[in-house]
Amino acid sequence: MTFTLTSNDLVDGGTLSDAQVYAKGNTSPHLSWTGAPEGTKSFAVTSDDPDAPTRAGFWHWTIANIPADISELAAGAGAVGGANLPAGAIQGRTDFGDAGFGGAAPPAGHGPHRYIFTVFAVDVETLDVTADNSGAVYGFNLHFHTLAKASITGIYENTGS
Repeated sequence: MTFTLTSNDLVDGGTLSDAQVYAKGNTSPHLSWTGAPEGTKSFAVTSDDPDAPTRAGFWHWTIANIPADISELAAGAGAVGGANLPAGAIQGRTDFGDAGFGGAAPPAGHGPHRYIFTVFAVDVETLDVTADNSGAVYGFNLHFHTLAKASITGIYENTGS
């Protein structure tokens, strides 16, 4: 079985809705996954913008320690403070500075940006991360514990209007 990520709010390669834009709805999208490989003990989710005008892109969302019996996050699960997350899950600090979802926010006139939402099947129940850790720290830990991953990419351009 193939590890697959789907969403009621995102279409792979499609334009993000205003709900997922920082200055508009700033709401994390619904995500659902199937086909996790044998040995999966937890899940993690990241969202990043590799087109940001920085050397390292821009982290918009990191979650770790989602229990293995969870296969879906409702829209809004990424609220700052973590109240809408499954028990045991933890959100890391985004490049906005908060531990929670931060929507698309490319500079005006910079062209279209990709927002990659990825779910990771993880081989441990808990990663050694905290709410104060950056996306880079989450990514470093995921590098050593990922069994499989699946992604959906949304596109957004700030035309300045």
